[in-house]
Amino acid sequence: MSLTDHLLARIAHDGPITVADYMTECLLHPTHGYYTTRDPLGTQGDFITAPEVSQMFGELIGLSLAQSWLNQGHPDHFVLAELGPGRGTLMADILRATRSVPGFHDAVEVLLLEASPTLQNLQAQTLKDYAPHWIDSVADLPESPLFLVANEFFDALPIRQFLRDGDSWRERLIGVEDGALAYGLGPRVPQIALKHRLDDTQNGDLVELCAAAIPIITVIAGRIGTHGGAGLIVDYGDWHSLGDTFQALKAHERAYPLAAPGQSDLTAHVDFEPLALAARAAGCAYTRLTPQGVFLERLGISTRAQALAAPLGGSELDTLVSAHRRLTHPDEMGNLFKVLGLYPSPSSPPPGLEP
Repeated sequence: MSLTDHLLARIAHDGPITVADYMTECLLHPTHGYYTTRDPLGTQGDFITAPEVSQMFGELIGLSLAQSWLNQGHPDHFVLAELGPGRGTLMADILRATRSVPGFHDAVEVLLLEASPTLQNLQAQTLKDYAPHWIDSVADLPESPLFLVANEFFDALPIRQFLRDGDSWRERLIGVEDGALAYGLGPRVPQIALKHRLDDTQNGDLVELCAAAIPIITVIAGRIGTHGGAGLIVDYGDWHSLGDTFQALKAHERAYPLAAPGQSDLTAHVDFEPLALAARAAGCAYTRLTPQGVFLERLGISTRAQALAAPLGGSELDTLVSAHRRLTHPDEMGNLFKVLGLYPSPSSPPPGLEP
């Protein structure tokens, strides 16, 4: 039975499903899920993340976290964690860049949160020199200083979508029409979680909620607020959710999200505001939301690019210049992606970010 057949049968039996249920089935179904059955990254996959664009991204992330570690008295044991580590490229670049920081590698414990068995195997190969361990949930993070990065993790968490109808909301659901998956709307009901959005939306506006993100950020912020550390959350999105951002990507091109369940990457833009507010409620300070390009330039990416470029010429130089532009230019990843930093309130924010 294909995933499409499974979904059609489920809807026939139980009725229409939420967008969140659809995303969960498509991405994490044990035998047909997008993440559980393949390596989606790179030119042969469906998308390329910043660490795959250039080593400079991971190097600067690593130095920002290492400087935070130094600023907080270089604790003699800490956790370096990544959520959704892909092939392990980002963590490998972080660890390579921090090798020269005295005491950093002696104190580090590397933990990875990854749902895909395929990607876990790739991470094990990439990081074999660093003895990483895998956890199933952020609840498994130990009670110790935590330095964490989440690059394009929160965008893949399941969302629900609600269309404003007067002073109430109708949830966008996925049902069946003419034998195919199709969008529809649920009944008009109040939504306590969206009560505050009646002040800044109009009739017909669509708002997205990612309930799964809040417990995750709460645990992370609790660890950092209590034991010290820093968190860097890098993703596309903005401070306030408004409009339909649910999307599918296949072979580096946009696709219709309902067309081929389990065969394309499904994501939505991250609403950073509830993440930041949940972090504060958990006792952690957060930084100003900062465009990725600004963050990387503050950390010296142009200087690093010039150093890497010095011995290069021809196509290698062109590739480096293109990578720098892709990571930082406002028309590419520079403005689309944002960075939110978490840190214990008595300390300074991670380098590259402002309070």
